[in-house]
Amino acid sequence: MARLAQTAGLTDIQQEILSTVRDFVDKEIIPVATELEHRDEYPQQIVDGLKELGLFGLMIPEEYGGLGESLLTYALCVEEIARGWMSVSGIINTHFIVAYMLKQHGTQEQKDHFLPRMAAGDIRGAFSMSEPGLGSDVSAITSKAVKDGEEYVLNGQKMWLTNGGTSSLVAVLVRSDEGHPEGTAPHKSMTTFLVEKEPGFGEVRPGLTIPGKIDKMGYKGVDTTELIMDGLRVPADRVLGGVTGRGFYQMMDGVEVGRVNVAARGCGVAQRAFELGVQYAQQRHTFGKPIAQHQAIQFKLAEMATKVEAAHAMMVNAARKKDSGERNDLEAGMAKYLASEYCKEVVEDAFRIHGGYGFSKEYEIERLYREAPMLLIGEGTAEIQKMIIGRRLLEEYRFQG
Repeated sequence: MARLAQTAGLTDIQQEILSTVRDFVDKEIIPVATELEHRDEYPQQIVDGLKELGLFGLMIPEEYGGLGESLLTYALCVEEIARGWMSVSGIINTHFIVAYMLKQHGTQEQKDHFLPRMAAGDIRGAFSMSEPGLGSDVSAITSKAVKDGEEYVLNGQKMWLTNGGTSSLVAVLVRSDEGHPEGTAPHKSMTTFLVEKEPGFGEVRPGLTIPGKIDKMGYKGVDTTELIMDGLRVPADRVLGGVTGRGFYQMMDGVEVGRVNVAARGCGVAQRAFELGVQYAQQRHTFGKPIAQHQAIQFKLAEMATKVEAAHAMMVNAARKKDSGERNDLEAGMAKYLASEYCKEVVEDAFRIHGGYGFSKEYEIERLYREAPMLLIGEGTAEIQKMIIGRRLLEEYRFQG
């Protein structure tokens, strides 16, 4: 039997890329992931390896030095990387959301300036929507940009910025009331700014401070930070797309890509949890036989494998829908919701199969058990996904009475 989560209809190039990434994960990520995670250490050597493989340019068009691959190829690569260590997939996810937003919405000058260096991995991207009192209500953003001559002055505090310290380009969503009369809907008076900065912590450019890493339960290694703007001056030509008031739609387009990514991460983590569970079940003996021969464990393995397959199929469907140029917020929301919930359940079942040893930091499942909850909230909670799904279903199935 082939391993779980196979994808039909891939080209020879896609299969070669995935085989290369899987080999890299098996040899360079899995053997060191738990040790690095326990030290909360940034995986610089792994990131350098991904750069050599060209993965930072995977979805960037060939004219800008990238590989010009599809969202599906990218999502399948993310699935493999998350199978090794979810934090590494987070490093490239935010990078690709920014690259995607530039490709889809940037001016020609912005594309020419940023995309070649992003494809090479010399510029690392991050994006920032959330704020300390914001949560999922993006319309409540209070960070603001005010026009001052040929520049904008940005003030405010942003939160939960993945790659906040290691990135050198941040796409920041703020309010920009200039040109938008009072009473304009909040989402129509938001603008995305492309903010260049030095990697690191502290004041990384005048008016911009990255205070330090947020200490987290899991998802370690990758740096998650705040971002504080205090009189930050940004040239007008760094408004994404060159026109204010479009930032909300640009960000939501990027988040759809991000939701497919989170679904792919859930698939990868669940797949690894299944691998660990089925392997341990054949090694551990109770009552004179491997626990895999006990019916209760076989039922659990069957449920786990089915969930891995179902989540993978929905993730692939969402990616292919986006690649076709069609609206995919329904499919992306469903995939993100199902994959993150199933991931949590598969990881917990693998944890239970390990018994007391699953509680030991010596075993890899302990790390996965702390990582899985992040997927329940990243790129929108389950409740937000249900709202998106419900509204889209009512659009599609509107009663004509």
